[in-house]
Amino acid sequence: MFSSRVAIAEHIPLSRVHWGRFGHFNGRRAAAHEWTSRATAASSTAGPRASAPPPRRAHMESLSGYVYKAASEGRVLTLAALLHNHSEGEVRYLLAHVTQVAGQRSTPLIIAARNGHDKVVRLLVDHYKVDPEQTGTVRFDGYVIDGATALWCAAGAGHFEVVRLLLSHRANVNHTTVTNSTPLRAACFDGRLDIVRYLVERGADIRITNKYDNTCLMIAAYKGHADVVSFLLERGADPDAKAHCGATALHFAAEAGHLEIVKELVRRRAGMAVNGHGMTPLKVAAESCKADVVELLLAHADCDAGSRIEALELLGASFANDRENYDIRRTYHYLHMAMAERHRDPERAVAKEPAPAVEAYGGRGECRTPGELEAIRGDRDALHMEGLKIRERVLGADNVDVSHPIIYRGAVYADGMEFERCIKLWLHALRLRQRGNRNTHKDLLRFAQVFSQMVHLKEAVPAAAVEQVLSCSVLEIRRSMARADAAAEAELPQAADNYESNVFTFLYLTCISTKTACGEAARARINRHIYELVRLDPRSRDGASLLHLAISSSTPVDDFHTNDVCSFPSAPVTKLLLDCGAPVNAADHEGNTPLHVIVQYNRPISDFLTLHAIIIGLVEAGAHTDMTNKQKKTPLDKSTTGVSEILLKTQMKMSLKCLAARAVRRYQISYRHQIPKTLEEFVEFH
Repeated sequence: MFSSRVAIAEHIPLSRVHWGRFGHFNGRRAAAHEWTSRATAASSTAGPRASAPPPRRAHMESLSGYVYKAASEGRVLTLAALLHNHSEGEVRYLLAHVTQVAGQRSTPLIIAARNGHDKVVRLLVDHYKVDPEQTGTVRFDGYVIDGATALWCAAGAGHFEVVRLLLSHRANVNHTTVTNSTPLRAACFDGRLDIVRYLVERGADIRITNKYDNTCLMIAAYKGHADVVSFLLERGADPDAKAHCGATALHFAAEAGHLEIVKELVRRRAGMAVNGHGMTPLKVAAESCKADVVELLLAHADCDAGSRIEALELLGASFANDRENYDIRRTYHYLHMAMAERHRDPERAVAKEPAPAVEAYGGRGECRTPGELEAIRGDRDALHMEGLKIRERVLGADNVDVSHPIIYRGAVYADGMEFERCIKLWLHALRLRQRGNRNTHKDLLRFAQVFSQMVHLKEAVPAAAVEQVLSCSVLEIRRSMARADAAAEAELPQAADNYESNVFTFLYLTCISTKTACGEAARARINRHIYELVRLDPRSRDGASLLHLAISSSTPVDDFHTNDVCSFPSAPVTKLLLDCGAPVNAADHEGNTPLHVIVQYNRPISDFLTLHAIIIGLVEAGAHTDMTNKQKKTPLDKSTTGVSEILLKTQMKMSLKCLAARAVRRYQISYRHQIPKTLEEFVEFH
């Protein structure tokens, strides 16, 4: 569900409404400061590193941890004592040593500056002449900042005296982090006008942008620091500068609802630019339910009649389906204002663009006249649907934010046991998101959860809905496989997580399909999608196939309703997968087949029927009872209980082909390149 937007800062926490418009925003996080009593020495340094004499290496490694701890806690006398009576080379080693603690990798100077210990900083730069350009990795508000200097840390943490000290010792005022963030940018985020002013007066360049082209003005505008915004504008900051995503400072201030900053930017003639998602600051404010900002921007010089109508409609529509700002009274108020604007001149009414009716929204179009709108004034449900229709029209079906209120409204229906309406809305949202090629693993899991709830409550699950979700699930797994293959190294863990979670969700849906009443034609359509995925042969991290996962008790099951209905091993799911062509002798990374896995099931008595059905099903489908894994163990060797051993022995049917393969292996008869390739693989399995 990620889009191409970019974050305004390395460490900017945003609320739900920011997801999907300006960048890869995470939710609000609290800063975590976790200190240990002993520092762990890292292998690299931030600056020139002097080699300690070999006989004293272990001692110096240990001592560096105490030096770091003293600097981080501001114990200047202890630090001085620790460094006393050491050679110049040893002192350089200790003060350039990078220590890793709680996700931070920093030198004594950097951690002292980060924590605001000006006396320690003074000792280090005055007496020991430590290089102020040392860089490290620090954490701010839960975000990791790579390549930060002591000055960046002090500015970001609001330590004015440390900033002053470092600049007096010629620290580079424009030194940038790995993401091109400057100390000035860090100070703008924190809102410290005194530090911002001090940095600018000493040469800080307000025009330097970070890697996403976000300016210092943008970060101050988003964070609501009006005095910093005014100062930057007075010093020549460009109010119309655009970030990589096309947003300006006015976009950020409007979405965050900082009315005074919006007023200041408008006074400075900031334009009503369109960002990369087709959103003006006016639209951004309307979509975020910032009514006071909308009403201010309606008077903007760039706001024409069409923009006024759209903004009022979008504002009213957003109030109808926003969990945090829900206000149905204001919904009607702003929709009525927009309708009045459309019909201000009865002879020249501004007609709505016709749009096809959407079944999920009740199958009816938008209100087109004041009378039609008046007719639904007291009907909350109709106003909710009107709002969803308006949002999709005004924002565009491909806008990343369109689906959120649809999902929310569906959840409200689910809470009220109106499952049919919930499913229709969620299916519509799922199609919109897949049309935009967005990651939909959470959307698919949401269906597994609501279907499971319905089964648990003995509500009929529509077979057509299960079939449609399975179809979307196959598409998502196909895409997630491609994303995992193409992911950069840093993105690979997340891509792999999403891929694997999609595979698990497909299994939940398959399990639910076995509990869904449906006709022969519907069952054939469901099975076709399962067959499609079997052919794709998706695998878990340890190489487990769908069949491995279906018969493994270690397969995880989501605990929100899903585990009320789905559990593994599952005999019905195993049978369904085998019927749809799942390879019965598929091997995981350890060479284990599904038969190797099921014979290790640890509930042979209480769940005998499951164990029996799966072993019988696998053997009848052609599972080789003598196939060996990488440890040369057969399923019989891996059997952990007498029950599974007996079941397996009663089903063992040794073919002449298997006996021949075992003889070839046992007596080390040469066979490579003398028999067909498929037979070579068969022999190797034995």
